Amino acid sequence: MELPGFAIAVWMFVCLYASVGGYPNGKVREACTSMVPCHGSSPQLLPEHTITVNGTEFKPGDNIEVNLSGPDFEGFFIQARDAEHLDSPAVGSFVLADRRHSQLLTCGRTKNSAVSHTNKAKKKDIKVYWIAPGDAPKHVQFLATVVKKYRIFWVKVPGPIVSQSDVLSPAPPLHATSEAMSTSYPLPYISKPFSASGCGSMKFCIRNPSNCDPGSASCFFLSFQQEESSVFIEMSGPSEGYLAFALSHDQWMGGDDAYLCINEYHSVHVSTAHLKERSHPLLDSENTLEDVAWRLADGVLQCSFRRSIHLPAYKGRFNLDTSYYIFLADGEASESGTIYKHHRQPLVTDGLYNITGPPQDIGASRAPQLIKAHGALMFVAWITTVSIGVIVARFFKPVWSHSFLFGKELWFQVHRMLMLTTVMLTSISFVLPFVYRGGWSQQAGFHPYLGCAVMALAIFQPLMAGFRPSCHSPRRQLFNWLHWSTGTTARILAVVTMFLGMDLPALDLPDPWDTYTMIGFVAWHVGTEVLLEIHSYCLVRKVEVIEDDRVQILQSLTSAEAEGRLFKQIVLTIYVCGNIVFLVAFLTAISQV
Repeated sequence: MELPGFAIAVWMFVCLYASVGGYPNGKVREACTSMVPCHGSSPQLLPEHTITVNGTEFKPGDNIEVNLSGPDFEGFFIQARDAEHLDSPAVGSFVLADRRHSQLLTCGRTKNSAVSHTNKAKKKDIKVYWIAPGDAPKHVQFLATVVKKYRIFWVKVPGPIVSQSDVLSPAPPLHATSEAMSTSYPLPYISKPFSASGCGSMKFCIRNPSNCDPGSASCFFLSFQQEESSVFIEMSGPSEGYLAFALSHDQWMGGDDAYLCINEYHSVHVSTAHLKERSHPLLDSENTLEDVAWRLADGVLQCSFRRSIHLPAYKGRFNLDTSYYIFLADGEASESGTIYKHHRQPLVTDGLYNITGPPQDIGASRAPQLIKAHGALMFVAWITTVSIGVIVARFFKPVWSHSFLFGKELWFQVHRMLMLTTVMLTSISFVLPFVYRGGWSQQAGFHPYLGCAVMALAIFQPLMAGFRPSCHSPRRQLFNWLHWSTGTTARILAVVTMFLGMDLPALDLPDPWDTYTMIGFVAWHVGTEVLLEIHSYCLVRKVEVIEDDRVQILQSLTSAEAEGRLFKQIVLTIYVCGNIVFLVAFLTAISQV
């Protein structure tokens, strides 16, 4: 009674060992019966390789040449079996034609009854000779397992059927092996895209963009549906590499329970993993998932599986009846299934959720709320308030010189209000990334350094303005130059900093839209300043004083000032409206990431 349990344990050890190391030397005796390599994935359905023979009839002792050929392959396993009972032991024996790439194996009690590879070198064809035994069945069929890559292989590829020459009964149909193969080793393939039906009522769903259709080529979809003591999980999204989701106790990667669907040679491998900080995920050797299925179509990767709510025997697996932050990431993978770091921020839920609790239909964001607020405040400050404040101070001093607000000239009050608003918004925005990161970020390149420079200049400007000399002071000209140069430097650095920040993973506005839109804003502002400069120059030329005709001078000045005031007010109105358009565009983009 002890022997069967011991045999099962030995078989499990062999398969687990093989799933790590494979059989590069072709010693595949453990697969003699099933002809299935323990490579941890499902076999392919449609064969790419063929088996041919040089005859269709045989007598005991005859030699039949057997050829296996097709696209490059690394490993193979050839047997001959009773065509009417394909699950029976191997029949006959083989003789090698090339000992460099093939070797003889003994399956069961028949010596040299199978042939396999000797190494992983790529091959296009293999030739061997089969020797018919004296007790051969009436009909014999050749079968082959072919390994193209570690996780891409075909099992029991059907070859020709040869019959004894004195047998009158017809051979069984050739397609019987193919049917048996597809029945014995079904591919867990999803037949159609997932459906959002039941989201929020029967299952817990995460979708990005919000309320998107899982069948869409731009929709990231993750659903959880509790079924008694297990949860059925569906995941899909536009990816030709991998999709992964993780359950986390916080909004930072590390110490998380992860589930990956990886595209390997146009087949999908589903695995669990443990995330340790920001390092490469450690894929688990033991599979805790059931009912695994997948689909690859039109650039969309889909996979589904079932997992028990509690897995006390596995330390890395979290209980599914607890609240977690949920991550959903996509990235590239090599043909062999090696995954690379995702090139953009994962989608993350905005709070802790219990996937086995009341069903919900929620969204997720790639940008944390604090980082969104940081970007939005910076855009308001440096696209709107500071730009309008500069235009007012430079071109509206003569226009609004006779208008007063709270005892000061109108242009000065408007300029000061806008600039102080810029400093306030910049200061608040400056603090938010440090609150989110808990310190300095090493992942943001030059962006934080330039941001600190902008913050310092923004604070220095109002401090310097507080010590502004009087209009008639000899130091007023120096102040004017320092004030202008500091402000201009801050504005240039702010634009450069925003250019760099828009493509950081934590925000990552859509490319190349963000770059073109920022270039458009810069051109809009510079164009407005150039237009007003040209207008001011033309106005001065128009009212040049002719010393001998003072009446004409006064008339020219009066009409020119009126004309210039109206033009500048129209330009300012159009400019403010344009800035609002740019601001709304950026704020809309931020809200959608």
